[in-house]
Amino acid sequence: MRAVLQRAARARVVVEAEVVGEITRPGLVALVGVTHDDGPEQVATLARKISELRILRDERSVLDEGAPVLVVSQFTLYADTRKGRRPSWGAAAPGPVAEPLVDALVAALRERGVEVATGRFGAMMQVELVNDGPVTLVVDV
Repeated sequence: MRAVLQRAARARVVVEAEVVGEITRPGLVALVGVTHDDGPEQVATLARKISELRILRDERSVLDEGAPVLVVSQFTLYADTRKGRRPSWGAAAPGPVAEPLVDALVAALRERGVEVATGRFGAMMQVELVNDGPVTLVVDV
């Protein structure tokens, strides 16, 4: 699994003019991609990283602050752009594999006591955020 974590002052996801997920106070936006060999071990590790990384202000974590996380599935994180002008999507897991793992990540974060908002899997989404810092990390597990 791969995640791009962005510290955000606020963020939301809009699908067809409807807000489907939103955080209204400082927290993280987690853009999450899944590859073919990901499973429960990667879900658990990524949930721990998202909740415990000390990347909020004053070197605090989501758990330290009680901060919210907006999780957005994003298969494009596994694009291969090394050749030509068209990205290859072969490393991204197909929807029937990826969706349950993204759902499991959301559940694992919630089990850790994290307030989680989400996008809509497979939808064309507009992700709006105010990046705080800016702080942006790529996390591979």
